[in-house]
Parts: sequence; C-alpha cells; structure tokens
Amino acid sequence: MKVGFVSLGCSKNLVDSEYIIGLFEDGTFEFESDPAKCDIIVINTCGFILDAKKEAIDTILEMAEYKKQNLKKLIVCGCFVERYLDECKDEFKEVDLFVPIHDYPKLHILLKELLNHDFDASYKEKRKMITNNFYAYLKISDGCDNRCSYCAIPLIRGNCVSYPIEDLVKEAQRLYSLGVKELNVVAQDTTYYGKDLYGHFALKELLVELDKIPFTWIRVLYMYPDEIEDDLLEVMKGLKRVIPYFDIPIQYGNDRLLKLMNRRGSVKLIKEKVNKIRDYFKDAIIRTTIIVGFPYEDEDSFTDTIDLIKELRFDSLGAFTYSREEDTKSYDMPQLEEDIKNKRYDVLMNVQKEISLDINSKRVGKKYLALVERYESLFNRYIARSYMSAPDGIDGVIYVKTDKELEIGSFVEVEIIDYKEYDLIAKV
Repeated sequence: MKVGFVSLGCSKNLVDSEYIIGLFEDGTFEFESDPAKCDIIVINTCGFILDAKKEAIDTILEMAEYKKQNLKKLIVCGCFVERYLDECKDEFKEVDLFVPIHDYPKLHILLKELLNHDFDASYKEKRKMITNNFYAYLKISDGCDNRCSYCAIPLIRGNCVSYPIEDLVKEAQRLYSLGVKELNVVAQDTTYYGKDLYGHFALKELLVELDKIPFTWIRVLYMYPDEIEDDLLEVMKGLKRVIPYFDIPIQYGNDRLLKLMNRRGSVKLIKEKVNKIRDYFKDAIIRTTIIVGFPYEDEDSFTDTIDLIKELRFDSLGAFTYSREEDTKSYDMPQLEEDIKNKRYDVLMNVQKEISLDINSKRVGKKYLALVERYESLFNRYIARSYMSAPDGIDGVIYVKTDKELEIGSFVEVEIIDYKEYDLIAKV
C-alpha cells in the first residue's frame, strides 16, 4: 500500500512525524508524495495558535477529498487532535482514525486494528527522516512546566517530561551514523531540561555528552532567559561543536506586559543576559521572538519593546500577533483590535529589517563555513546556511553563485560579497 504524510507545525512536531513514519518502514509500505496515488494518508497536526488550527482544518478537508478517489484510509494525529478530539470526531466523518498524542505509545496497535497489519516496531523505536540526512532535530523533552498566560502548549502536551541523557546520546549517535552533520537540540524550553528528571537544570551535562559525537554543528533552540545560567555559558564556551547561537524568545520589552504574560524575569534581566552572552562569545548570534498585540498593550508598552529591540539589536527576530486561545489565562483579558495588532507588527518588523540590513552590511568580506542545502536551477544558485541561521526558515540564508558543482549536504567556505535585509550573497 502507498502511504503519504503531511507534517504541520514546529520542528518538535516534525520529530514526532518522523517517529510515526518510522512505523511504516518495514518493507510492506511504499512512500508516496502524490496524495492522488496514496492508499493511506497520515496528517500530523498543530494546534498552537489560530493560524495553525486553521491550517490543520484546511489540510484535513483537502486530504479528505481524496477519499473520493483511491484513498482508503485517512489518519489524523497530533496537537490539534489532542486538543479537540471530540470535536474532530463530530466534524470530520471522512477520517478513519484520530490519534491524540497521549495514544502514541499504542499507535502500532491502533494502526494494526485499522490496517490489519502487524507492525514490527512501536512508536519511537524507528525514525525516518523526511527532510534530508544532513541535519536533524533532537527533541530532549516534551511538554512544559512554564505557564505563560497566552500559551496552550501545557494544555496540549502537559508538564515537562525530560528524556534520559543516555537515551538522547544513543539517538544522537544514530543520527550521526545516518549522515547528520548538524544537530539541532529542541524542546518547549531547552534550558529547563532535566529539572523534572534529575532535580536540576541538566542541559550542560547533556551538551557535554553530545559534544563527544563528531557533528560539525550542535545548535540549541528555545532557551528561556532566566534559566541561562553562568555555568551553562561556561560549559558551552568550552565545547568544540556547540555553536554560539542563542535562540531566546523574550516575548516582550515591557515589565508590566511580561508580568501579564506570566513570564519570569524583567527587561533588566533580558538586557543582562544578552550582554553577558556577547561578553562570553565574540561571534554570538542571538535570535528572539516577540508577541505583538497582547491584551493591555498600549502605545507606551509597545514603544518600550521597540526601544529594547533597537538597543539589543538582535541578529534575527521572529514576531507574531497575539492569538487568543481558549482555556489560557489571557483569554478573558481585554482584547485589542486586529488592525491595531497588524499595524504594530508591521512597525516592529520594519525596525528589525533596518537592524538586520545594517548587521548584514558589516558581514561583507567575511568568510564563513556554510552548509549547502539545495540548488535553485531557475536562478543558477545554491542555498546555504552558516552557523548564524537555523534550518527552520526564520533566519536568513546565503545565496551562493559558483561555476563549481557543490554537493548538497556538504560544507564549503564562502566569502560574503553582498547582502539583503535578511539574506547574504556569497562566492565560494
């Protein structure tokens, strides 16, 4: 039978998808990218914010249309199902099986009942990478113990559950054996890793063990500001493969709003952490995330946020407008109008665009090791990334023009010769 997959949402969800796909890699099924040719389609959904939920619904409806053709079974799993299981069963009659996250341990049993097939592994015993084999994500925990007032993740995924260091090292070793050169460490809050399991923050111990595996880059994503302790920075500075890339979602730049968001720490703490990182690491890259249009946001608090962005000059910044999520504390707070949110979003991103443009201008003439990701024949150029950019599409890329044929997944040294707002242009 031909089986196709649709993976929605974040990199952490992608890891779940790769474990699910691994179940089907037993020689019985043929993977198919054209949904019109599929006998089975599996959708792994996201349910984090409004846009993600809309995408999940649209994708289910789109794939359900193929039930009128050759499609025999439609399976839907993931965060959206976990959050709205009863509603899904009522609304999407075309779906043959809904699998909420808490049922993943028995997924092979549920699939056996549906497909009349004995699977030779259970969830997480196998993993099939679906992007490429030169970078991968290592999910070190699931769930979250933070209770940010806007966030539905703890409602969906529950409290933080850290995975043992020895299990993560084995998984990382397996990924390296498959050809992975860039390992991206992810969780809802990577800096909280180990607190539930070992009684203390244990990210530094994990990184020490991962650094023994000869990856080219090890990147850490989703770090909570007040959990970035000095000893963690000391350890990271002494490691060979862990790159000085810090993804620190600060969410806002005003203490009153941070308190309403139920974020720990203050604007003062954020400044101290960013400056300390830059003191520790000469070539540190710092990325952040901002929520625009949170309840009670006014011109003064928004101006504070803009001022903070101008002062700290983040290398990369992602922003999104506040999404009102039921069952979160901020749901019943006074809401801003959508046009106000969108206007402020545009203002913020224009500020960041100018900062990014100035930062990129100073990179002309510098040389970087770059990972070649793909070739664009239409423009006769390669797309590559340096250590300054994560593979999730938020940071910029490097456009490389060369007469030489470059191997996809290889590292090359490039020199920056030009720049755009977010992207760089280079020669080999």
